[in-house]
Amino acid sequence: MSTFKITFAGGAQMPTGSNFLVEFGGKKILIDCGLVQGEKYSLPINREPFPYDTKSIDALIVTHGHLDHVGRIPRLVRDGFKGEIISTEPTREIAELIMLDSMGVLGKEAAHEGVENLYEERDVFQALHLWNTTLLYEKPHVFKTDDASAIITLHDAGHILGASIVEIEYKGKKLVFTGDLGNTPSPLMRDTTLLHGIDYLVMESVYGDRNHKDKDKRIEIFKEAVTSTINKGGTVLIPAFSIERTQEMLLAFNELVEGNQIPPVPVYLDSPLGINITKVYKKYESWFNENIEKIIKSGDDIFAFKGLIQTPSPEESKLINQDVRPKVIIAGSGMSNGGRIVHHEARYLPDPKNTIIIVGYQAINTLGRKIVDEAKEIFINGQPVQVNARIVNIHGFSAHKDSDNLVKFVESTAKTLKKVIVVLGEPKSAYYLGQKIHEVYQLPVTVPEMGDVIELE
Repeated sequence: MSTFKITFAGGAQMPTGSNFLVEFGGKKILIDCGLVQGEKYSLPINREPFPYDTKSIDALIVTHGHLDHVGRIPRLVRDGFKGEIISTEPTREIAELIMLDSMGVLGKEAAHEGVENLYEERDVFQALHLWNTTLLYEKPHVFKTDDASAIITLHDAGHILGASIVEIEYKGKKLVFTGDLGNTPSPLMRDTTLLHGIDYLVMESVYGDRNHKDKDKRIEIFKEAVTSTINKGGTVLIPAFSIERTQEMLLAFNELVEGNQIPPVPVYLDSPLGINITKVYKKYESWFNENIEKIIKSGDDIFAFKGLIQTPSPEESKLINQDVRPKVIIAGSGMSNGGRIVHHEARYLPDPKNTIIIVGYQAINTLGRKIVDEAKEIFINGQPVQVNARIVNIHGFSAHKDSDNLVKFVESTAKTLKKVIVVLGEPKSAYYLGQKIHEVYQLPVTVPEMGDVIELE
């Protein structure tokens, strides 16, 4: 008889759409319920029925607040889920902002395609009503099953604020879902917690087949790109995810501006969601790493500096176009598959004196991926846009562990592992990482497909 049964309802051989069903002791628990993302904000697959009875799910554990981990929670609730939602407190607050913000973009896409929206505002608030368990890291949570009790423990993933590794201990066996693992050491977050005594590991592989070659030089590359563009009288565009990447960009500019390392120019934060998420980050400053805590205690507001201009309203955003000075624009979405950044890209990408700095993962078929792949022409809102601006892709700002560090992460618990299951990556990344782990630790490794079911003894 199996101890755990896992159904891979999302996130198998794809980096987005995290959704795993775990069955044990007569109970059913979901790990994450995220959007599948690609060339559009949301793909048609997100409207397909869940491959399980939503009413039968006892609990949902959320690893962190990114859209591809929380974006279908309101739909889950709409379809009958009434169980308990568990996460850290920051994850709950970030998820609330993400779900409400994405509802508008999803609504526009749905209206354009003549289909119903994925969810409504009432579904978001019903989800928040069910979100009644928030945990601290390393604080065990007793979860009752039909024949025993399981222990759920969240560990610091080091990825974004509140991001967790989920450990489920049942009948003496430990099953772990990594969620997304942080690019330790991070400018903001603490180091990823290392695991010990784990039996089964379900781990991410976003960068499973490549390393962040420029991590140690990311600030130097960033500073050169910004400075050279400003000196040419150009504009710097930074498509940035509202969570973590926007805050890391503000931190980077805080250091460069206050250290007089770049010319003084306007830096526009043109992201209502990014502005609101930054407020959450400021609320949970005690969750940052020791270095950042020391800086904050010295009196420095790490997310504010001379020249920063926040433009939350559409009217303020449109006024940016009237500013002909050299400037920086930070806007979402991070993959350029929606949001305000696409309007700026349409305006500024044709001019060779401008620069676009890519600081995050770009999923296949997204507009951001096409820009990174050096397409000479892209289409924005159906109109062709020539890409003549300089493209600077800085992998070192990634919030994900790279290949070597993913392999190294397994080391601390390799002696007790009975199986590693690789998910949350494109097929090439997942298979490469799986093979590497197998070679290094001689462990059995599986790369499941969507819909696969694995029983763990």
